[in-house]
Amino acid sequence: MATSIISYLDLASRPALVFVVALLQYYLISLNHLVFSAKSAPNYNYCGPIEANDTDLIQFALNLEFLEAEFFLYGAFGEGLDAISPNLALGGPPPIGAHKANLNPLVAPIIQEFGYQEVGHLRAIITNIGGFPRPLLNLSRENFAALFDQAAGFPLTPPFDPYANSVNYLLASYTLPYMGLVAYVGTIPNLTEPTNCRLVASLLGVEAGQDAVIRTLLYNMAHWKVFPYTLTVADFTNLILGLRNKLGGCGIKDEGIIVPDKLGAENRTCSNVLSADPDSLSYARTQPEILRIVYATGDESVPGGFYPRGANGNIARRFLNDY
Repeated sequence: MATSIISYLDLASRPALVFVVALLQYYLISLNHLVFSAKSAPNYNYCGPIEANDTDLIQFALNLEFLEAEFFLYGAFGEGLDAISPNLALGGPPPIGAHKANLNPLVAPIIQEFGYQEVGHLRAIITNIGGFPRPLLNLSRENFAALFDQAAGFPLTPPFDPYANSVNYLLASYTLPYMGLVAYVGTIPNLTEPTNCRLVASLLGVEAGQDAVIRTLLYNMAHWKVFPYTLTVADFTNLILGLRNKLGGCGIKDEGIIVPDKLGAENRTCSNVLSADPDSLSYARTQPEILRIVYATGDESVPGGFYPRGANGNIARRFLNDY
């Protein structure tokens, strides 16, 4: 076979030989690409509960509570946990790039309250369950800009700045408490101790309240254009939810503040201040789903996004060991 090919090539013109070589190179490159893709493709498929004890399940939420605490405290006061309650950081590194936001008189006190509430959440978990050091958090303008570019599907010009004004800050906040809400809803059924269920239910109540306040404020200005872009507030919420659903990889578990009637409560309303399933029950997410989203990689084993070195705790580190 090899001899016949060589004989044919000897007889072939030089252009034909060049074509054959190029064709072989193309197939080799394609094969290499397929092998690489198979090895590097994230696994979105598993959407069921993971095996973990109560302590690890509840401590996992500390990652989200640290994120919310630092974002709200810096946004409201220009300083974070190290200034307000440094013992709760447990020696973890300070966040990257967090700033005081330019908030109006309506939003500023709300964010202050949220920041203090997150301090209480951290204290409640660490006191009752135990804790771990604050993970490295990326709250920089650049990270939020990359996240919003990813949601939009194209680079926003100028880059999105979460700290520029109240509208931007609320849109950035839209990415945070809801993750705690769906994480707690997903955690409670897997807890075994009644005292732990009570703790998480209490945390869930406040997270749900924070999310409702943020969504209500955004709903009130749903049709406003987000300066200097052509997109409205509602458009941005839809882009963010689309990205979260895509990264989570387990179907639709997030909805915007305005939806078609067929997706509203009892298929009769386009308002969607509270995101819920067809029975108006809260959506739930597992720990791997949460990591896929907050890492912004779609893979619970590949850190990034808000957690450049990955989240902490036994559950998160279990997946990072694969990385």
